[in-house]
Amino acid sequence: MRLIRVIVGVCLGLLAAVVVWTRRGMRWGATPEEIASTGTGDDWFEGVPGSRVRITRGISIGAPPETVWPWLAQNGRGAGWYSHDRLDNGGRASAHHIVGWIPEPCVGDAASIGYLRHLEPGREIVWWAPNDPLLGAQTWSAWQYTVVPQGDGSRLLMRVDFAAAGPTRWLGLLLVPLIDSVMALRQLQNVKHLSERHGVRTEDPENPETGERDQYQLHHVIYASGDEAGVPGAENAQQARQWAEADGMV
Repeated sequence: MRLIRVIVGVCLGLLAAVVVWTRRGMRWGATPEEIASTGTGDDWFEGVPGSRVRITRGISIGAPPETVWPWLAQNGRGAGWYSHDRLDNGGRASAHHIVGWIPEPCVGDAASIGYLRHLEPGREIVWWAPNDPLLGAQTWSAWQYTVVPQGDGSRLLMRVDFAAAGPTRWLGLLLVPLIDSVMALRQLQNVKHLSERHGVRTEDPENPETGERDQYQLHHVIYASGDEAGVPGAENAQQARQWAEADGMV
């Protein structure tokens, strides 16, 4: 009985730690005003069934928006995700420079995260994944990155809206905030580090460009033009491309 109580206590303690970590991660670095503010994709969820969760994070960067923007513009579009590369990039190191062959972002670009539905060059990029099956449920998600001036530097906000419908929706509503809290915090910190340390440099002497379109990113990307990067079939972007076509974005 004593051993059972110990095991139960440890499990409950771990569960409590996960809950606390997830709640903190969902609003990491964000002010109350930022958390309460409206987002670009809010109206995309009108009529979406099920339950919805919102995640808002923020970080201050000691570099102007015009320096931060190029890193956001190539994020997930052939340069890697700037998170835990061993976990979400097949062990490839995300680019530590502005990659020369990656085109400027365009509405209709498709990646593992969804397709690019909203774009304000120099300020905001928003990805959209509608009616996506996950763990037996149907899900909808919008991933918004916004960079604005803050003094001599910048303020970078990341907002995730996630909705799920179906009998297993609770799995997605638990797991997505948990996993994203681990990955996104690393991503924001890396964008800050690269922007402040390297500016908008176009070469990396430690990992120079080879011209291979999967050098910095495993996950498949299909640009609005039809050109591709990453490895086809690796977190395939074809579904996101189909969503973009169905919505008339390409």
